[in-house]
Amino acid sequence: MTTPVSSPQLSGRRALVTGSTSGIGRSVALALAREGAAVVVSGRDDAAGEAVIKEIHAAGGTAHFVRADLAEGGLAVARLAREAAERVGGPINLLVNNAAVLIPAQSLTEVGEQMADAAFGVNVKAPALLVAALAPAMVDSGGGVIVNIGSISGAIGSPVSALYGATKAALHSLTASWAAELAPKGVRVNAVVPGPTMTRENAPYHAVLRDIASVAPDGRPGTSDEVADAVVFLAGDRAAHIHGATLPVDGGYLAAR
Repeated sequence: MTTPVSSPQLSGRRALVTGSTSGIGRSVALALAREGAAVVVSGRDDAAGEAVIKEIHAAGGTAHFVRADLAEGGLAVARLAREAAERVGGPINLLVNNAAVLIPAQSLTEVGEQMADAAFGVNVKAPALLVAALAPAMVDSGGGVIVNIGSISGAIGSPVSALYGATKAALHSLTASWAAELAPKGVRVNAVVPGPTMTRENAPYHAVLRDIASVAPDGRPGTSDEVADAVVFLAGDRAAHIHGATLPVDGGYLAAR
């Protein structure tokens, strides 16, 4: 007797992943493509974007690259929303807000206006504008899914990451508010909340990440693929009754605090 082969769980989805030329975003784009989604990869680095596209195509997936610098503000966000839909031939029905300005550890006295504007511009304003641009078409086309990439920094107090934590706390709050507004219209909104996470790009800091994660019950940092797996779950139909959740992927770090 032959065991039936299940079809990819995200077939027919048209996905946009911001900040997906590297790190967690790259892993998310690869994972969504493996599950059958047509993926728009976006970021500031053309060469890195094309490398992700090539990797997806080599694995038999469908992907397109749209260059976008979300620090440029509303016009850049509007252009990304328009071009992403054009590339996949229809309304985006799966949005992953991943792009973020990462801020080095610093005290509150070191935060300047330029840094604050950049952090809130990319980490908060850009996702808000992108959801405003894409959600109406999701509703009109029968529904969709939005997954925000938050951070444990948005759920705990830290003496050296107040600004970054504030932007992620804002994104967690937006997740709940968007879920309340959009769930009745057929759009699910949730967030994945990574803890210390290993990526190829942060290799010089892996020892630091291991030290931070050592106090969590799991005792180790996560990987970008583990974060991507959580995104795939929330994007799929098995999460159909989950709205407004912030799902930690942190080895129990938040639970143990």
